[in-house]
Amino acid sequence: MKITVKDGTEIYYKDWGTGQPIVFHHGWPLSSDDWDAQMMFFLEKGYRVIAHDRRGHGRSTQTATGHDMETYVDDAAELYEFLGLKDAIHVGHSTGGGEVIRYVAKYGKGLVAKAVLISAVTPLMVQTENNPDGIPMSIFDEIRQGTAFNRAQYFQDFTLPFYGFNREGAKVSQGIRDNWWRQGMMGGVRAHHDGIKAFSETDFTEDLKSVDIPVLVLHGEDDQIVPFPISGAKAVKLLKNGKLISYPGFPHGMPATEAATINDDILAFIKS
Repeated sequence: MKITVKDGTEIYYKDWGTGQPIVFHHGWPLSSDDWDAQMMFFLEKGYRVIAHDRRGHGRSTQTATGHDMETYVDDAAELYEFLGLKDAIHVGHSTGGGEVIRYVAKYGKGLVAKAVLISAVTPLMVQTENNPDGIPMSIFDEIRQGTAFNRAQYFQDFTLPFYGFNREGAKVSQGIRDNWWRQGMMGGVRAHHDGIKAFSETDFTEDLKSVDIPVLVLHGEDDQIVPFPISGAKAVKLLKNGKLISYPGFPHGMPATEAATINDDILAFIKS
């Protein structure tokens, strides 16, 4: 299904089941398909599950503009208003984690019951004067270059650190790698290039501080994309009502590789 948002962009979404809504926000450069294992699990538990493709990603319009966190969140808010969501649980992975906390801070008052940040980019990824242990801008420039001009091969290679498949003794799933690449290549190169700034340079510090609903922070301690010490470990300290679970050895893409563990921990949090 699709909804047309205020600037004419079509946002593709899935909306299955009935019951309390759980809304999933995907990471860069993927699509709502990245949540298959979670959507099936929670659908079978009696929840209504919803996920959308961010603009320029998946089956949504490949726009030239709006590849920034404010527009991502405004698009999402328009969709959730259209769907009439109340008492929802919002779950975000990586870039989607940033989208969740900004949405909750800006629009979520009275509409969101709980939130879950998985391998999230919060509070701030890039190295700045105020964030000296962040990741140097040169790394993001390298991601931009690879994405813009060598995307097909760059995305193939990116799956290795994303899922920890470059670690000694890792059990590599070719299907998971292929599915990441498939999702990535469905989206628009302009959106993926411009979106790097959105996930690396958006500062979510004030959003985290302002949110008072319960927030579960899940992070793999072997995350090679969004390192745990600069993200999950910091984010939970800024939340009024945060709970952290960190997993030794788990990679950035743990919702796919470690779905059974992640799903059970989210379910326990929802029910608590």
